[in-house]
Amino acid sequence: MDNQPNTSLETWLELNLPAVQKPGRYTGGELNQVRKEWNSVITRVALAFPDIYDLGLPNLGIAVLYDQINKRPDALAERVYLPWVDMEDLMRRDSIPLFSLESRTPLVQFDLIGITLPYETLYTNALNLLDLCGIPVLSKDRSDQHPLVIAGGHAMLNPEPMAPFLDAIVIGEGEEVIHEILDTLANTKSQQLPRDEILFALSKIAGVYVPSFYTARYSTSGQYLGLTPEREDVPNCVQKRIVGRLPDPVIDFIVPSIEVVQNRIAIEIMRGCTRGCRFCQAGMITRPLRERSLDQILSSLERALEKTGYEEIALLSLSSSDHSEIAGIVQAIQTRFAGKHLTISLPSLRIESLSVDLLEKLSGSRQTSFTLAPEAATDRLRNIINKPISDEALLDVTRLIYSHGWRVIKCYFMIGHPEETLDDVRAIADLCRRVVIEGRKFHGLKATLHAGISTFIPKPHTPFQWRSMDSLESIQEKLNLLRRELRGPGLKMTWADPQTSLLEAWLSRGDRRTSDAIFRAWKAGARFDAWQDQFDFNIWQRAFEEAGIDPFTYSHRERLPEEPFPWDHIQIGVTRKYLLEEAENSRAGILRPDCRESCYVCGILPGYKNIRRANPGSHWGCPEIASVEPIL
Repeated sequence: MDNQPNTSLETWLELNLPAVQKPGRYTGGELNQVRKEWNSVITRVALAFPDIYDLGLPNLGIAVLYDQINKRPDALAERVYLPWVDMEDLMRRDSIPLFSLESRTPLVQFDLIGITLPYETLYTNALNLLDLCGIPVLSKDRSDQHPLVIAGGHAMLNPEPMAPFLDAIVIGEGEEVIHEILDTLANTKSQQLPRDEILFALSKIAGVYVPSFYTARYSTSGQYLGLTPEREDVPNCVQKRIVGRLPDPVIDFIVPSIEVVQNRIAIEIMRGCTRGCRFCQAGMITRPLRERSLDQILSSLERALEKTGYEEIALLSLSSSDHSEIAGIVQAIQTRFAGKHLTISLPSLRIESLSVDLLEKLSGSRQTSFTLAPEAATDRLRNIINKPISDEALLDVTRLIYSHGWRVIKCYFMIGHPEETLDDVRAIADLCRRVVIEGRKFHGLKATLHAGISTFIPKPHTPFQWRSMDSLESIQEKLNLLRRELRGPGLKMTWADPQTSLLEAWLSRGDRRTSDAIFRAWKAGARFDAWQDQFDFNIWQRAFEEAGIDPFTYSHRERLPEEPFPWDHIQIGVTRKYLLEEAENSRAGILRPDCRESCYVCGILPGYKNIRRANPGSHWGCPEIASVEPIL
């Protein structure tokens, strides 16, 4: 087929779009979108973000894959987002299948649907997206005529709860593996291989996991025992894909025609982290650390500004102020683009690495607030989570921030940490009040401290994966305490819904049986679970009950050191031995300094061969690397 406009769909949209919120979510045609002739390529990919356009369009992962695929002459990528409930009702009423934005082609006509899953509360949205396409939600029910459904993203580092719904899963970073997938699909397409043989060919790609080739084993009491490969020629474990030298950043950002959550140029200046916070999954699964150079960042920004007209630049990483050239980067941006009135945003800053020099350079930007993440407010708890930031250090930094013109500081704290007491929680409120007092010295009553409170979840692939989650009653008691204490001029508090956090724990720590509860919850109407006004915890409780699963065994049962996890077949590079050592250090309150001070042999580099260092003289314990090759 060609990709000429679907006249019946065009007519339907013309009649129905006036009846929905934000019709621009469904029209496409934005600046910098790519539309290729359908018959000019071999492989057609629909890149799906299972939430609304407003959230999905700024997603950097989708933007990177869109850029990588559309640079190939033999492939095209088009985008799709989940329609909001009003549009979904109309589509289901009139049997309109979900379509791509670029050519308005039904997704069932693509070769591959690639779903990005950065967090677990998108799971029912992913099922809903497939159903709206007219594609069976269970992989086993799809035929050779259906597109392949492949997912990736941080939530897929424990893929088992979603395993029955996905044909294949990419473990790790996608910039290189996407090309190997496209090459494989082109080859198998020319040979007209059946679906099962295509999946087998994909399973040969490093970092690609095909769940249907494995069977989960359980004891007679229902305890998870492990996975068994169903074919001798598939690997027992799947190792995370790592990109050595980061490719040039995206510059052709799609400029939306409606307001979205972030209208900006997003440049990932660094990937990975050396801090070793024990609760932080991202810090473990994105190792090793790799930096983009100042020249690479500046040249990409210059071209991106020309192509988009944006006035905000976000320098992204897990800890942007840890970049070895961060002050020089900010200075160079301000010098190169002087007079353009740009806002430079560093969404993730470390208290330990925030300097007077950096603050002075940032003070020329139009930032309205400054964000820090102390996470805990007592030395005892900081030692447990390996985030050693003293009260004095935090107060010194906030004093500097307020003195350089900022009036609003956001501080993120986490409650429910292992071995946390009410005194630890009360210390959060005490510390926040002390910060505001410092701010008033410079801005009077206009000084503001915004405390964001999240709930600890013992995530897979972290030193805390053996620990249990705090009870719902205890979390609620701690939130009530903070709501009472964090009152008064200059103090604001927001918090995560404890029930949403509990669901996230169930889904992130679940095994393959969890898929039954996900399916039942979706059938009962669960979708947009990350949206407070759409989330219904009762649906999920009934779904787990009907599936015969006690979800609290996932979230509230301490694990033995030797006990298998549902994610053990996913090798992130950091070894189980290292995570156990850190678990013991946590119990003993022993700190482990930044990896740049010393290498603690976490396993990420020994898990790879032919390592070529970008800077052989680097003092970093986990050095920037130019290339790696996984040991299969």
